Amino acid sequence: MSLEELIPPNHMKSHIYSILIRTGLVLSTLLVALCIPFFGLVMSLIGSLMTMLVTLILPCLCFLSIRKGKITLFQVSLCVLIIAVGTVSLGIGTYTSLAAIIQQLS
Repeated sequence: MSLEELIPPNHMKSHIYSILIRTGLVLSTLLVALCIPFFGLVMSLIGSLMTMLVTLILPCLCFLSIRKGKITLFQVSLCVLIIAVGTVSLGIGTYTSLAAIIQQLS
């Protein structure tokens, strides 16, 4: 459920509530970014973890799970290769981000 879905139905025609909610979210993000000195490094850590997981690893795992027993050896091999590349990329990105955060802290 999004925040805009909480707007009462009789106020849905007015876009002022949507604008206020979106402005508040942007301002809160700006406040967090300004308060955390290494916000970019934290975002790169989250990005390296989540991007590889969501775009490469999980889709292949779901495909293998859903199509279990109905896929060819080539498809299994390709999925395993994609999962391996995603895992290596996740590891390298996470290591690099953590190293930068540790360097920033010391």
